[in-house]
Amino acid sequence: MGLPSVIVLPLLIVVAAGVYYIYNEILHFMSKSLVRNKVVVITDAVSGVGTECARLFHKGGARLILCGTGWDKLESLYDSLTTDADPRETFAPKLVILDFSDMDSMEDVIAEVVDCYGCVDVLICNSSMKLKAPVQSISLEQDRNIMDVNYFGPSTLAKGVLPMMISRRSGHIVLVNSIQGRLAVPFRSSYAASKHAAQAFFDCLRAEVEEYGIIVSTISHTFINASEPPPVDEPVPKPNPVAEFIARQLTHGVRPSVLANEIMQTVNRKRKEVLLVHPIPRVALHLRSLFPPFLFAVLAAGVKDSVLAEQMQ
Repeated sequence: MGLPSVIVLPLLIVVAAGVYYIYNEILHFMSKSLVRNKVVVITDAVSGVGTECARLFHKGGARLILCGTGWDKLESLYDSLTTDADPRETFAPKLVILDFSDMDSMEDVIAEVVDCYGCVDVLICNSSMKLKAPVQSISLEQDRNIMDVNYFGPSTLAKGVLPMMISRRSGHIVLVNSIQGRLAVPFRSSYAASKHAAQAFFDCLRAEVEEYGIIVSTISHTFINASEPPPVDEPVPKPNPVAEFIARQLTHGVRPSVLANEIMQTVNRKRKEVLLVHPIPRVALHLRSLFPPFLFAVLAAGVKDSVLAEQMQ
């Protein structure tokens, strides 16, 4: 006698959920063994994503080199990682001061990073500087600062560790970039330009170093959503519905823990390119290639609506 249809569907859902859970547990177990003893450098380790990455790789037994702009936050992260940690399973992280806005210090920083363990197995370029403003209001100094942090810094650091990776014929460089490195939206001209530059650099690097057994990965994600958005008390004029929907999807956030887990899986599976976005940005990328006039019109309509809303306030 067959099972009633009302029972079959819930049963299938439970079985599928169980299989998915077991699959994730296996991946989690494998991720620990794959990064064990690897020397992993994480820039901006004190950020939300950097901290989550540090926790994952530390639990996996990696030899961490954590970089940040100040000692206080780095030491606080160090304490949180080493407290109650099993010294037989984990390594105490090394701490390095790294500020991409100070490019003159990069040579010394690279030497310090290399001196920690004598090599680098995985470099995770996680640093990022954001800027949202109309083009005409952005100064040349702001342009240079954002290019230093988002492009010149990561590319210089990658060049610094590259010789030892080439000599060892192994290594993995991960650029945690942004969807705006592939799709530019209004009021983020300098940010998008820096992310496009970084994307292009690491795409070129990937092809150049493949013969040496070095993996280069880029992860393009949406806005980092570390907390829930605050409630809106005052009503605002309703913008163009299509432009509003696309803008909301383009900035719909990804949790730091989710992105950190994706970075770990990228390292373990040696993925070369990851797109961690929702369907609408994916569609927008295709529109940019196949029907650019339509995408340009939608983005321009969104700008007009935002300007009108500001005038009415």
